[in-house]
Amino acid sequence: MRPPRPGPTDSLSDIAGVLVGHHTALDDDATLGTGAATGCTVVLAPTGATAGVDVRGGGPGTRETDLLDPSHSVQQVHAVLLTGGSAYGLAAADGVMRWLEESGHGIAMGAPGQVVPIVPGAVIFDLPVGGWTVRPTAEFGYRAASVATDAVDHGSVGAGTGARAGVIKGGVGSASIVIEGGPADGITVAALMVANPVGSVWDPETGLLWGMSLADAQRRGMRLPAPEELAAANVLGEKLTVLNTTIGVVATDARLSKASCRRVAVAGHDGLARAIRPAHSPLDGDTIFALATGTHETTSPDGVPAAFPAELPILDAVCTAAAQCVERAIVDAILSATSVAGIPSYRDVFPSAFGAAE
Repeated sequence: MRPPRPGPTDSLSDIAGVLVGHHTALDDDATLGTGAATGCTVVLAPTGATAGVDVRGGGPGTRETDLLDPSHSVQQVHAVLLTGGSAYGLAAADGVMRWLEESGHGIAMGAPGQVVPIVPGAVIFDLPVGGWTVRPTAEFGYRAASVATDAVDHGSVGAGTGARAGVIKGGVGSASIVIEGGPADGITVAALMVANPVGSVWDPETGLLWGMSLADAQRRGMRLPAPEELAAANVLGEKLTVLNTTIGVVATDARLSKASCRRVAVAGHDGLARAIRPAHSPLDGDTIFALATGTHETTSPDGVPAAFPAELPILDAVCTAAAQCVERAIVDAILSATSVAGIPSYRDVFPSAFGAAE
């Protein structure tokens, strides 16, 4: 089976009409447990995108997820907030709403300018990293929205600033796939994930990330880490941590219904479970949102724009790609993360894995 073909940037940027902004609060005192080491990430779809969500973790912190039930009235969202700060961090959504309102984006409710932006969100628990009382506020959300662009920064930024992946550094990662062949040919699927799980992200027998095959590692210029590094890492991995929750967004340029978006979010969790073991624990709040912009106009073989039930084979291909994108985005998050507040990165723990593959 050949590897999937990434989009031009291999990130959420490959979905037209979707923007990403981070606000990062990080200072030197974070190592002492008093400074800032948190942030938020905003995925903007200012003109609206059909959306769904699937919550699998036992300890979620979320906002506006009930609204995304396929049976409920609102059909589109204008942004998704991913944030640190545990439940406190949900305050950042107020700032995202303020920015959207000022920009004229939201559900039109009457006179010009009278709009209600829809901003679902989810949190990670990063409070013990840096100062406990330093959390994202409405100003964080406003700033993240105001700097959103069609480029994605990866690693220890935004909502990934204080993230941990078990005992090593977590972060923000992204990936994309362009579907080839079949009725979904040319559709792009992408994911942006904030990796902060209770579970382990590496195979204790090899040291490679769960979401990475040996062939994938070699394509990245990596090799199996030295045995002594692996042994030390496995001892380190036995230490318990209460930090938890992996959250993210899967987006596609396909035209999908609200119910189909929920199915895409469900499929995204398959990729999460491949890259993190165990996943969806009682201590995690694992949550994945799905967005469909409909900017890629798919047609059926007779040239008629695709619609339900012709949507089903397209949905099947998008779901398959969603799982792959989430898995690859988590790998990207771990490999892109850098040490914060004394938490070692994967590269710090396995330095011998990097360099020319043997």
